[in-house]
Formats: sequence, C-alpha cells, structure tokens
Amino acid sequence: TRNEIIKMNVVDTARLFEEIDQDKLLIIFRILPKDLSSDVFTHMTSELQKYVIDSITDEEAVGILDNLFMDDAVDFLEEMPSNVVKRILENTNDDTRMVINQFLNYPVDSAGSIMTIEYVDLKKEMTVKQAIQYIKKIGIDKETIDTCYVIDGNRILEGFVSLRKLILADETTLVKDIMNTDVTLINTYDDQEDVANLF
Repeated sequence: TRNEIIKMNVVDTARLFEEIDQDKLLIIFRILPKDLSSDVFTHMTSELQKYVIDSITDEEAVGILDNLFMDDAVDFLEEMPSNVVKRILENTNDDTRMVINQFLNYPVDSAGSIMTIEYVDLKKEMTVKQAIQYIKKIGIDKETIDTCYVIDGNRILEGFVSLRKLILADETTLVKDIMNTDVTLINTYDDQEDVANLF
C-alpha cells in the first residue's frame, strides 16, 4: 500500500520498482508525495527513469526535475536520449535551463560535471547569529549545510566554516574570525581523478 511504501527506504523502493509490473510502478509512483518520488527517482536505473519520463506528462517530468538537486538532475539528463532531454528542457524555466546547459557542457570526466551548486554561502561580515539565521532560512533547499562557504561580493571563495563551529561559537563573533582560509582551489575543467588526488 501507499503508506507502507512511504515508510520504506528510498533505495529499497527503487529496487521494488524494478521487480513490479511497469504499469503498477507508474500508478504507485504517481501517488507518492512529490519529494519522495523525486528521491526514489534518483535511485532508479536509467531504463526505469526513461520509462517513467516517457510515460508521464511534461508537467510531471518538470516537477520531478524541480525536486532534484541540480547535480542529480544533470546526472539524469546525461543518461537520457537527446529527445527526452530536449522535451524536459523546453518545459523548464529559463534560469534552470541555463544552469543545466552549463553543466551538460562540462566534459564527462571534469570536476565541473560532478560539482554541486546547492551549498550555503556566507559573507565574512556576518555574525554567527546572522549566519545561523540565514542557514535556517535557505538550508532546506541546499544539498549540503555541513560546510558553509564564505564568498566575497564577486562570488570569489574566501574561506569556509563548518556548521559545528558556527553552533559552538558565540553569536556575536564574526564569520571572518572563525572561518578557515586555507582553501584548495581547482578548475571546473580539471580531471576528476586529478582533483581526487589533490584532496
């Protein structure tokens, strides 16, 4: 039943979908809550993902895409035939389309093809209190909040600070006084293996 599936781990649900009749899969998939169906979708095989996308409306397909983190959306689109990619991109908003196209243009083995843009960015002039309020406000839409990146007005990385450090610091402390400025910079076109070795 729907309630039993909702309680399942998303990976187990995706595996279950591989074992059931595809018509039933589609019915169950459609009745899942949107955020859950998107999570399950990311764990499906590319064949099942294609079946779902081919079987649902453009509006439903865009709904799935909108609920995915950007790097998951790009990974999905890279696996799909060009006609599916075209269909989905034609129905997304201009900003999303622009970002996805930018990611799709990175070489497959480059750092840019696997990076995330859904992170928390802070300003060094913020107090710890302001930073935590900001994280609470936007963190729900971010893929990671464990590490927050400190950027300047030109979006240049100046440092980073862990959520743990923020929580344990006095709320009047400035981010610049607790951030780590020892950053490793890489180019988005660098090879993934070279980047992994560097880190």
